[in-house]
Amino acid sequence: MGVCLSCFCGRKNRHGIYEPLLQESEREAVADLLTYLETLSTLAFSDNVDLQRSAALAFAEITEKDVREVDRGTMEPIMFLLQSHDVEVQRAASAALGNLAVNTENKLLIVQMGGLEPLIRQMLSPNVEVQCNAVGCITNLATHDENKSKIAKSGALVPLTRLARSKDMRVQRNATGALLNMTHSDENRQQLVNAGAIPVLVSLLNSSDTDVQYYCTTALSNIAVDALNRKKLASSETRLVQSLIGLMDSTSLKVQCQAALALRNLASDEKYQLEIVRSRGLPPLLRLLQSSFLPLILSSVACIRNISIHPLNESPIIDAGFLSPLIQLLAYEENEEIQCHAISTLRNLAASSERNKRAIVDAGAVERVRELVLNVPLSVQSEMTACVAVLALNELKPRLLRLGICQVLLPLTASLSVEVQGNSAAALGNLSSKVQDYLPFVAVWDQPSGGLHGYLKRFLESSDKTFQHIAVWTIVQFLEGKDRQLCKNISDSDSIVSAIKRLAEYGIISDGEEPLDDDDESDEGEIVALARKTLSMLPASGDGSIASNPR
Repeated sequence: MGVCLSCFCGRKNRHGIYEPLLQESEREAVADLLTYLETLSTLAFSDNVDLQRSAALAFAEITEKDVREVDRGTMEPIMFLLQSHDVEVQRAASAALGNLAVNTENKLLIVQMGGLEPLIRQMLSPNVEVQCNAVGCITNLATHDENKSKIAKSGALVPLTRLARSKDMRVQRNATGALLNMTHSDENRQQLVNAGAIPVLVSLLNSSDTDVQYYCTTALSNIAVDALNRKKLASSETRLVQSLIGLMDSTSLKVQCQAALALRNLASDEKYQLEIVRSRGLPPLLRLLQSSFLPLILSSVACIRNISIHPLNESPIIDAGFLSPLIQLLAYEENEEIQCHAISTLRNLAASSERNKRAIVDAGAVERVRELVLNVPLSVQSEMTACVAVLALNELKPRLLRLGICQVLLPLTASLSVEVQGNSAAALGNLSSKVQDYLPFVAVWDQPSGGLHGYLKRFLESSDKTFQHIAVWTIVQFLEGKDRQLCKNISDSDSIVSAIKRLAEYGIISDGEEPLDDDDESDEGEIVALARKTLSMLPASGDGSIASNPR
């Protein structure tokens, strides 16, 4: 019967005599239980329907009160009862099986013993109670990864999709829960789509039941991970975005969260980025962004990050009031992902418009970055330095320099992260071009962290050609700016001048090889050209005077 009793010797009393662990009454109860289970097995395999009903009901009651791992011997009579043609036996047996399917090992055993086929037959039953229990059991079975593909290939998806439209709310909940459990792998999602689940899930977003809303919203969010599925949704489900926007105002926090996540996944595509804004999705997203509930903040900031990728959405997002909340989230130390999404959104918003760059700086983004960037995780540093590099591309450079942004960018050029190093150097390079006052650069020539001098030396001597290019290009900008002190600092640095000479000599190579020239369009060719231009501009006398540019 699958019940195994361990053998205990008992415990010693003060006279050294072993006492039984079980009292006489307890041993009698165990014996009665064994007899009871043996009796249930006999009843289950009986040809008498009334006896089978009694056995099935007993199994349902026992498993409801005590769920544990069982063996084949215990499972066999329940599996036998599951195949009965009697509705009452079916209902109770599937209830017992659903209870047992809460246990991880039992989930596997039920499928291994062929439980899916009779459960699928019961899903097709006209009896609502039988449907409900059968679907509930499959819902539990589908939570185990090893079962998902077997369920998908068993033919269960079509009846599950049909039962998701059931008028009985219990059946509907179980069916949509099962469909959700089947959306966690690419293969199963595709089979679910092929079974016609998409229009059913979309229609049930308008259900009055929050559990059904949650299951359908989450399932659609998972389905929208795949690009082909997003195209299918875009072509057939014209009300999807509007329904999801409406669910962000749900009374259920978990529904609000999943609605925002579903929109985030949809907003991987340009069409949906625009549609969410046109469908007035920004106000509810802003409300969620300002929530005190971390999952809501994360889902909404991830969504707005994707929406902000489209250039036409930059100004609407800024005008909707997102800047201040996004800047506040830069300091959200409890969650690194929220910080990354917030700063990435600000960078996206600054990408196309001088007006938007100015609005971001006016809102205090640069001050907040300067305050935080040295102490945030590397992933956040990467996003912050990339954002500064974008902001440094316009006439706001003097403001960024006055705010002391170089003080934090220079230490980050020696970061453990190559990406942070590159972004910080790119930001410094952008700041160096065509500014009126180079005093902020002179002020950081030696400090902090080796200053501008140390950064330029490291990058010029780097084996990374991108780093070499950034450094020599930045030096050209400094020399073209003709600041006397800065030019003197550069020309007086033997390490910088020597490094530039080495780069300029890349074109002088051994016999039999083609030399590089200034017209070479490769990375090396451009570096050589810039290095040679730099040498031609360096002060000859070391007094800070700049030679004229060669034509």
